[in-house]
Amino acid sequence: MTSRNQAEVTQTVILPQSRDALFITLGFKEGGEEAALAALSSLSGLTNGVGFRYPEAHLTAVAGIGATMWDRLFALDKPEHLHEFVELHGAKHHAPSTPGDLFFHIRSDEFDVAFELARRINAIVEDHIDYHDEVHAFQYQDFRDPLGFVDGTESPRGQEGVEVAIIRDGIWEGGSYIVEQKYVHNLKAWNDITVEEQEQVIGRTKHSDIELDEKAPNSHVAVNQVEDEDGNGLEIVRNNLSFGDALGKQGTFFMSYARDPRITEVMLRRMFIGEPEGNHDRILDFSEALTGCNFFAPPRVFLDHCADYAHEHLRPEAGEEPNQPAINLPQGKAVFPDRADVPTSHNAEDVAAAKARYEAALHGKQ
Repeated sequence: MTSRNQAEVTQTVILPQSRDALFITLGFKEGGEEAALAALSSLSGLTNGVGFRYPEAHLTAVAGIGATMWDRLFALDKPEHLHEFVELHGAKHHAPSTPGDLFFHIRSDEFDVAFELARRINAIVEDHIDYHDEVHAFQYQDFRDPLGFVDGTESPRGQEGVEVAIIRDGIWEGGSYIVEQKYVHNLKAWNDITVEEQEQVIGRTKHSDIELDEKAPNSHVAVNQVEDEDGNGLEIVRNNLSFGDALGKQGTFFMSYARDPRITEVMLRRMFIGEPEGNHDRILDFSEALTGCNFFAPPRVFLDHCADYAHEHLRPEAGEEPNQPAINLPQGKAVFPDRADVPTSHNAEDVAAAKARYEAALHGKQ
């Protein structure tokens, strides 16, 4: 069972869907490790520095670290299930694996506020990156995607979301695994089929958003219903939003938070390869995956002090003042002051326990 204290050291993973988001993926040059650490350890302070002036914007940010970058940065072993995205080749469709060292999920109800936070992150890293992918995504109408269907209906929320997305124990208690993909849609082909055919592709009604009693085994809903060996449903938390140009390409940015990314990986294998093989998700006949990356969102107490756990040559010199993140007021409570389910402050004992776990693991490797 995830405790209230455990939630206090997490990043702001479980929150209401924002109106706007920036999804930023960065690749770093050799020698850019110190800049990456500076961006990560400064994130809490940067977010609070921008967000406190615009409380109505509900600004939050989550950072994820890729598998290769983790090894470049930290003396600690990678989280158990962190690895590069595995490319998938189905009989008809392809899920590529694309570069990504750091990932930032910036959420806001006012885009200019999210944009300002992204600018401040860029000021730290801009001379040290050789790859970036930036997607401005938005909540389209009443939570619908460009295909016209409500997206995220079954995504767990509140405490259920915490149970699904947040690691419950071990050294990385409070962390979460991220999988992201950017899809573009063939809207001309989609709009050429009837609404009834579209509903069979998705597995839900288009206007009333009700799951069909009788749906095709290769419908999007059916393919993504994953169970364990005892028949219990396995879930992930989705944060999908729309993106694109009104006169150009339009798509959906998919990202998930999960305490075990193997659930997401099974879903993607079922989508692209099929189960049985060849029974691919029909939505892929109208949607193309352009990116695919895995990241780990460490607990915020780790992120705020991540330079302390870096390789020795990357750690601050003795007496050097590290970045001082604003950790006394969690982002979630600052932007949702009336939400009872958002922690009010860090629990000192919980923070100390988390830091003790990291120190023990660090010294165990030396």
